[in-house]
Amino acid sequence: MSRVSRDDIAAALANVIDEESGNDVMSTGLVQGLVVREGHVGFSLEVDPAKGAEKEPLRAACEAAAKNVPGVLSVTAVLTAHRAAGQSPSPARGHSHSHQAQAHPGERAPQGAMKIPGVKAIVAIASGKGGVGKSTVAVNLALALAKLGRRVGLLDADIYGPSIPRMMGLTGKPESKDGKKLLPKVKYGIKTMSIGYLVNEDTPMIWRGPMVQSALTQMMSDVEWGELDVLIIDMPPGTGDAQLTMAQRVPLTGAVVVSTPQEIALIDARKGFAMFEKTHIPVFGIVENMAYFVSPGSGEKSYIFGQGGARRMAEKLGCDFLGEIPLHMSIREKSDSGEPIAATAPESDEARPFIEIARRIGEHLDRALGGGARKAPAIAIED
Repeated sequence: MSRVSRDDIAAALANVIDEESGNDVMSTGLVQGLVVREGHVGFSLEVDPAKGAEKEPLRAACEAAAKNVPGVLSVTAVLTAHRAAGQSPSPARGHSHSHQAQAHPGERAPQGAMKIPGVKAIVAIASGKGGVGKSTVAVNLALALAKLGRRVGLLDADIYGPSIPRMMGLTGKPESKDGKKLLPKVKYGIKTMSIGYLVNEDTPMIWRGPMVQSALTQMMSDVEWGELDVLIIDMPPGTGDAQLTMAQRVPLTGAVVVSTPQEIALIDARKGFAMFEKTHIPVFGIVENMAYFVSPGSGEKSYIFGQGGARRMAEKLGCDFLGEIPLHMSIREKSDSGEPIAATAPESDEARPFIEIARRIGEHLDRALGGGARKAPAIAIED
């Protein structure tokens, strides 16, 4: 297989003519953020938001041109909204494809501008690093909160590694009643949205930071969430652009930090805690995942990653320790099969920690909502 380069894609796109201007899309500067990695191509077409729908054929033509280049394995092409200074943000509408999600990388909303009608509270489930089981915790806590009588939504904000579709056993694209807002996919009594519904599971996401930020913004504002007591956000791991986007644009009611007991994970969890603290987002507490291994035969606990590290960290940081979740085979198997333990076996010993942690989160929510809604903070980045 021939190795495709950025120049190869640019040359192919230079043959696509924009009828409005009569010039090719490369010379007019419509193509932005062109990235080529190991045969996977990604770029955006920056258009007038008022002409988003009529520019869809142009997007499709650009996508087809890129696909025809030898060596190309996949193409992610998106329409993005361009606005002049002083104009109000307005999304460029287009049709969703299996490898496409609408985003607006050229658009930056004013600080604190994000509002989600009908959603009373928003809670971020975060971790300082990957591999700590954050998504498993987020899914099961959302389901546990629903079991406790709350109306719950679940947003998969991990753009590069969406896992909610698999864990919830959901496939297919979300529908839309009006062609403007997507309807969340519903299962086990909770409403869900994920970039994984819009992009093939095997398609790598090679978007740049602004595209990620805009996709996250759209999945919140352009989804018909309805009336929710709480929207749980499964955050991407780390403390980068996506997390700062949430802190800056979304009025988060609080956050939950997930860690494992070993010191290397706790170091990163402390960074996550510090990020929320600096952006004035209350941390409801810390959850210790994979706290111990339960032997299938004897039921004996083995603390293979150390014991009590997250509890000690919570005490040191002055926040609540919300609870321990064991490393249990059935939790993993149920997550992999799309049958989360908190939904399919809520009375089991394995599900009990999720229910108890959800109960404690609910107490934090009640106190936070009783004190009024928190405004989204401005973020000052220090050198």
